[in-house]
Amino acid sequence: MAKPMTKTQLVAALAEEMGADKKAASAALDALTGVITKEVAGGGAVTLPGVGKIYCRERPERMVRNPATGEQIKKEADKVVKMTIAKALKDSVNG
Repeated sequence: MAKPMTKTQLVAALAEEMGADKKAASAALDALTGVITKEVAGGGAVTLPGVGKIYCRERPERMVRNPATGEQIKKEADKVVKMTIAKALKDSVNG
């Protein structure tokens, strides 16, 4: 498995694709991250065409097991961020 792309590498690739400097690409990436974070934290969802949909899902209260002791513990309800991958991206990877 290849190493994941770092933010620096992503900014460099984005700047090259945009035909802009790295400072502008970094600002665009930070703005996009901020918009996605605000929307998902507020309970909304963001669809990135060709990539997927990022959304927040609530998990109910449940019983979990401590692997070290085997003890059953009640875990409070919480929220988790999920992402559904777009069919176009799946097809490009598999085909």
